[in-house]
Amino acid sequence: MSEFENIIAEQFSFVKALRNGENKSVVVLRHKTLGTQIVVREFSGDGSVYGLLKNVSHPNLPVIYSVEQNEGRCKVMEEYIDGITVADVLGSGLYTPQGAAEVVKAICAALDMLHSLDIIHRDIKPENVMVDSSGTVKLIDFDAARVFKSYQSKDTSFIGTAGFAAPEQYGINQTDPRSDIFALGILLNVMLTGEHPSKQLYSGRLTKVIEKCINLDPNKRFASAKELSLSL
Repeated sequence: MSEFENIIAEQFSFVKALRNGENKSVVVLRHKTLGTQIVVREFSGDGSVYGLLKNVSHPNLPVIYSVEQNEGRCKVMEEYIDGITVADVLGSGLYTPQGAAEVVKAICAALDMLHSLDIIHRDIKPENVMVDSSGTVKLIDFDAARVFKSYQSKDTSFIGTAGFAAPEQYGINQTDPRSDIFALGILLNVMLTGEHPSKQLYSGRLTKVIEKCINLDPNKRFASAKELSLSL
């Protein structure tokens, strides 16, 4: 048993499973003495992104406490966020333009930090954006994230969510920060209409912002999360 597993077994008790599959599991545990909760995720793949995030403190990103990589499996201990996802909110209604813009600006702040570390999230969607009990927006789940490598011409494999993934994620070109901008434009449209822009493009003051985000040509999108945030 590894040191990571020893800590889990000795100090924590099981609360609930958020996801339980062959290649990925996410569970909530409670510290036996302190009563505080944490999230433990295990997945097949490279944990280098989580290793980088362990040294990062940002209000719109979860705290990463511990990362263990062994034989192609990654185990991560991270902050438990007491809140709801954007997907939960959309289950009962749509966002106002102002509300959607505030959420997207917070995600932009998180992406600005990630992109400064050459981390591309690659899986921005309603289920991966949380709002905690104090109203702070958090971008979560970096299992699909990768570190940008300037010498590569394309990603080694497709990882992401169909409908939100930028065209270049399908092996056409390498993903870069503009790939996250594309997904953010899709998310913004879904928050405002409940639909993918291919089915219903939002009509209002944020339409041009969405159209620029989701341009099929990365060179015609916003060049950075900061630029997108300023446009809102």
